[in-house]
Amino acid sequence: MSSLIIIPARMASTRLPGKPLADIAGAPMIVHVARRASESEAGDVAVATDSMEVAVAVQKAGFTAIMTRTDHQSGSDRIFEALGSLDPDGRFERIINLQGDLPTIAPEDIRAVAGPLSDPQVDIATLGVEIRDEAEKTNPNVVKIVGAPLDSDSSRLRALYFTRATAPWGDGPLYHHVGIYAYRRAALQRFVSLPPSVLETRERLEQLRALEAGMRIDAQIVASVPLGVDTPEDLERARQRLALKTDT
Repeated sequence: MSSLIIIPARMASTRLPGKPLADIAGAPMIVHVARRASESEAGDVAVATDSMEVAVAVQKAGFTAIMTRTDHQSGSDRIFEALGSLDPDGRFERIINLQGDLPTIAPEDIRAVAGPLSDPQVDIATLGVEIRDEAEKTNPNVVKIVGAPLDSDSSRLRALYFTRATAPWGDGPLYHHVGIYAYRRAALQRFVSLPPSVLETRERLEQLRALEAGMRIDAQIVASVPLGVDTPEDLERARQRLALKTDT
């Protein structure tokens, strides 16, 4: 199946305003994310943004940028609008929603996220990482996947729930959810047409909207959590990591 990677990017971040254009090792953060997507060879790459500044920076780096409305409530809504402009004829069957604040993500993890869609019963795919740090198990900012291992694939979970609580109870691994998604095109269209759900609103996790509507989400388990850039401290860590990569 052909894939399209769309990276939503907006300038109005409350904790780190203008973060898509934050300089990291001589390039804007959004360009680093587009490079990781291109290196993954998982599909064509485009950035969906509400900022002309971001679009210009992306295009200057040789990538496609699509202007979208400023009033979108989520990245999923933004990428769906961009999809209509990029692919009105429906050539792409899988859409990967890659967050624009993951400049150090491993390209192989971007490639891995679409793996569960090889199962025709799966509507949406995402990533998970086993939690090794005890403090993360009780941290509400670390979203956990409550999932059932598949007999046919020990590296994949069928997601039953996502929560900020410590779950599931009892002995056994806990899994950190990495918020990257691969959608079947029809699943993305259905998802953005649904109103916010009760559990989504309560947990502040939009993927629960899909589960409440009976859609199936599977999580591919990968080795490490990518660094998400939400604060000035995160930005400095990303600069240090990519400076080391550039030096080597």
